[in-house]
Amino acid sequence: MSTGRTVFSTDRINLERITFLLVDDNLQSLDIMSSAVAGFGVRNITKCQSARDAKDVIRKTSIDFIITDAEMPEETGYDFLRWVRHEASEPNKFVPAIICTGHTRQSQVMQARDCGAHFLVVKPITPKVLLDRIFWVARDERSFVECESYAGPDRRFKRLGPPAGMPGRRKDDLTGAIGAATEPNLSQDEINSFMKPAKVVL
Repeated sequence: MSTGRTVFSTDRINLERITFLLVDDNLQSLDIMSSAVAGFGVRNITKCQSARDAKDVIRKTSIDFIITDAEMPEETGYDFLRWVRHEASEPNKFVPAIICTGHTRQSQVMQARDCGAHFLVVKPITPKVLLDRIFWVARDERSFVECESYAGPDRRFKRLGPPAGMPGRRKDDLTGAIGAATEPNLSQDEINSFMKPAKVVL
């Protein structure tokens, strides 16, 4: 993916040679995500339990795709991805990135968009949804924007929902250890409308 070639909807995407960086402080979640990605044929997977460890990897290795948890104790996935976009060397600063979160409050969706994520996926993650989003990001034709206040995929989009044929997600949310939502959670369809609709004609 670091080659810059556009992936078309008619292409067959082979993930075998793609290098994935997975970041999550929860070891069980990290293992589940790793198993899902390995099930897609990915052979090169690096797992990190903190943003600090992930930064060390990015400084030494070329990465093709990042999937990071949103809420981590030392440094959030949002802050980590913002660092990638502004501080990492090329080509890692342009790497496609997905943020995963248990809660989908509008403020979090906007934060994911504004830190330079290509997409936000709701936990618990299912392999089908994750693969759909990876392919969606791989086919993303947005240009990369760099300025003082923002670096990442072009955010100038209308809110028109997911592409035709792309199923949405459930409206319910996780309970338990992650705590209760403090504001209404968005469904995956609503998240999609923030992250990847049709381009605005300026």
